[in-house]
Amino acid sequence: MTLKEFLNENDMFAVLAGAHLTYIAEGMARAEMDVKHEHLNGGGVCQGGALFTLADLALAAVMNSRGQLTFGIENNISFLHSAKEGDHLTAEAVETYNHHKIPYCDVKITNQNGELIAILTGLAYRKDKQMPVDGLM
Repeated sequence: MTLKEFLNENDMFAVLAGAHLTYIAEGMARAEMDVKHEHLNGGGVCQGGALFTLADLALAAVMNSRGQLTFGIENNISFLHSAKEGDHLTAEAVETYNHHKIPYCDVKITNQNGELIAILTGLAYRKDKQMPVDGLM
């Protein structure tokens, strides 16, 4: 099983939210999601939790891309632009600092027009346990 399959099949919350990984390489990952009616908040735009879920899936992939089980310990998200029903969102995650125990990552969410929707930064903790996957893709 690849890391992509592991996260796309086992992260049930992301699956139910409609977020899925489309690319993983060492230190990089991409997740995508189409904004549907069920993602909207009372104001008629994409709910922040849906955006966080998309970013968190890409973050989990990039943090685990070194082959060690890694869990997020701190995340900060800034919502910069509203996403609307019908938008196609892409979360690009990059490992900014590859520390052996506490990596630091950045995630940028954009829409189909390249507009920046949100930025998430995250710290994680790498355990001494290897990931049960054969590869990245």
